[in-house]
Amino acid sequence: MIEWYKKAVFENYADFTGRARRSEYWYFRLATTVIFLLFIILGVVVYATTSNGPLAVGLACGLLVLYSLLTLIPSLSVSVRRMHDIGKSGWTILVSMIPLVGPIWILVLLFTEGDSGENYYGADPKSEVEEINEIGNVELQ
Repeated sequence: MIEWYKKAVFENYADFTGRARRSEYWYFRLATTVIFLLFIILGVVVYATTSNGPLAVGLACGLLVLYSLLTLIPSLSVSVRRMHDIGKSGWTILVSMIPLVGPIWILVLLFTEGDSGENYYGADPKSEVEEINEIGNVELQ
């Protein structure tokens, strides 16, 4: 999970080209959610253990806002690359702004398996070679 997060945040910080596998996208979202929860837990713990509660809440909210701003561009880029993997334009993520139906449709697209082989946006990130490297060395007996 950490490797996918580092790949999305540090290596492909603002790379809106190419394709992102479902695992890259969802591991990034999982890591982001875990970090958000850690900030919230930190705020609750500091709130419960200090006499200055509003300062603790302000600190936790400030950290959440700062983290949100720092991960805004990586979040957009991994979302655009995920749309590219299923053969859609990156602009498709704007459909999520349509009330009720938009977020549901985007969620369905995010769970959709990517195109096999090369498409308009690049080579298949889920090639057999990549699968073997991701699984690791397995000894056959």
